[in-house]
Amino acid sequence: MARKAASTPRSPRTASEPAPVVEAAPLPAKPPKGARRTTPSPETLAALGSDRLIGLILDETARNAGFKKLVSAALAALQGPDAVAALIDRRLTALEGARGYIDWQKRRAFIADLDATVRVILTELRPLDPAAALERLTRFLGGADGVLNRVDDNAGATQAIYERASDAAVDIAAACGAEEAGRFALTLLPRFAADPYGPFGMLIRDLVPRLAPAALAALDAGLAGVAAAPARSTGEKSEAAAFRADLERSHLLRLRQDIADRVGDVDGYIALEQAIMPERPDPSEIARRLLDAGRAAEALDWIGRPQPSRIRVITREMLAEGDIDPNAPARERLGLECRILDALGRGDEAQALRWKGFETMLDAEMLRAHIAKLPDFEDEETLERALDHVSRHADPHRALAFLVAWPSLDRAARLVLDHRSAWRSEQYRLLGTAADALAAAHPPAATLLYRRLIDDILGQGRSNAYPHAARYLTELDQLAPRLEPARVEPDPETYRSGLRKTHGRKYGFWSLLKG
Repeated sequence: MARKAASTPRSPRTASEPAPVVEAAPLPAKPPKGARRTTPSPETLAALGSDRLIGLILDETARNAGFKKLVSAALAALQGPDAVAALIDRRLTALEGARGYIDWQKRRAFIADLDATVRVILTELRPLDPAAALERLTRFLGGADGVLNRVDDNAGATQAIYERASDAAVDIAAACGAEEAGRFALTLLPRFAADPYGPFGMLIRDLVPRLAPAALAALDAGLAGVAAAPARSTGEKSEAAAFRADLERSHLLRLRQDIADRVGDVDGYIALEQAIMPERPDPSEIARRLLDAGRAAEALDWIGRPQPSRIRVITREMLAEGDIDPNAPARERLGLECRILDALGRGDEAQALRWKGFETMLDAEMLRAHIAKLPDFEDEETLERALDHVSRHADPHRALAFLVAWPSLDRAARLVLDHRSAWRSEQYRLLGTAADALAAAHPPAATLLYRRLIDDILGQGRSNAYPHAARYLTELDQLAPRLEPARVEPDPETYRSGLRKTHGRKYGFWSLLKG
C-alpha cells in the first residue's frame, strides 16, 4: 500500500486568530478582446515579461546585423546625442571609404544596413538633436554617388533609401524655422554647384516651396552668382566640356525659375527661360504664367509663337498598356489658347477653336467645354452632330474609345458590328474595356469583341494572358442565352466546340475553366 506523505504538524488556531491570507500569483495581461493571442502588440508582449523579451532581443541581435545597430543606437541614446552621433559617424566614415563592388549576393544585407543607418538618424538622433541629424543626413547624401556606383541595384531599392533621406532632410530643415532652413539651403550651394545633377539639386528644389521670401531672395542671389561663375575645368575636350557646362548652367537656371514661380515673378521666369533657351523658349509655359497673372494679351502673343519640339519620355509600361497619347502637347496648348481667348472676351473664337480641336483629335474634354458654353437649346443638336462625326472617323479604334468613354454605348455597339473585321488584338485594353461596357445592353457587340480577344490569346499561345481569356469565355457563356438567333456567327455552341477542336491541347487555359 502506498504510504501517506508525512505532514508537518501545525499548531492549532484559536477562534480569534484571522485566517492566513494567501496571495495569488499575478495573471499575465490579457490581450484586448478579439485580438489574436499570438499577434505581437503592446499587451501581448507585456505578458512575456522583461527577461523573456531580453532573451529574444539578444537572440535577434546575434542573427541580424541591422537589428543590432538599431538596438545599439537605442542604448547610445540613453547617453545623449553625442553618443548616437559618434555611432553614426563611424558608419558614415566606413561608407565613404569603401570601394568594393556590392553584387546581388551581398545587396540585400547592404541595403538593410543603409536603411538601418537612416532609421538611426531619424528615430534616435533627430528627437535629441535635430541639427545634428540634419548634418548626418547631409553627409549621408553626399556619399550617394559613391554608393550607387558600386551597387547592383536594378530594382532601385538603394536609390529609394537616398530619396527617403532627402525627404527627411527637407522636413527637418523646414521644422527648424524659416531662417534656419534658409541658412541650410545656402550651405548646400557649393555642393550643388560642384554637381548640379547630384542629390543636392533635388534637395534644394524640394526646399524652395518651404522657404520664406527673404531666404528665397538670398538663395536666388547665391544661385545667380554660381551661374555667372566661369565653368570648371574638367580636362575634357573643349566641345564636350562646353556642352556639359551648358547643361549645368541650365540646371542652375531652372532652379532659379522655381524660385521665380514661388514668389510670383513672371518677368523673372521669362527672362530665365530666354536665357536657358535663347532660340526656342517654351511659349506654353510662359503663356500659362502670364494668363495666371492677369496678362492675357501678352499670353496670347506667346501662345501664338512656334512651339519647340520636346523630348517625351515613354516608359515600357506606357507602351504595354497603350497609354501613349501623341496629341497630349497639342491638346494642352489648344486648351490654354481657348482660356486666353475667353479671358480676352473673344468667346466665339474660343468656341471655334474648341470645335476644331474636337474634330481633329476626337478630344472629349474639348467637346465638353464647347457644349458647356452653348445655349440650352443648341447643346443636344451639337452633341448629335459631334457623335455623328466620331462614328464616321477613319480610325474605328479611336472612335470606339471615344464613344465608350463619353459614353454613347448605342453608337459604340453599332460601330463594333459595322466594322466586324477591323478590330486589332493589339488594342486589347480598349477592346476589353469596350466589351465589358457593352455586355449589359449590347450582347452581340460584346460577344464579337470577347471572341476577338480570345482568338488572339489562344492563337498566339500567350499563356500569361490565359486568365483573361478564361474570364472572357465565362462572359461569353453568360451572354449566350441573351443572343438572338443568327445575330452572331458562329452560334455560341459552335464557337466553343471550335475552340476545343483548335486549342484543345492548351491545358493551361482549359484548367482555368474547371468548376
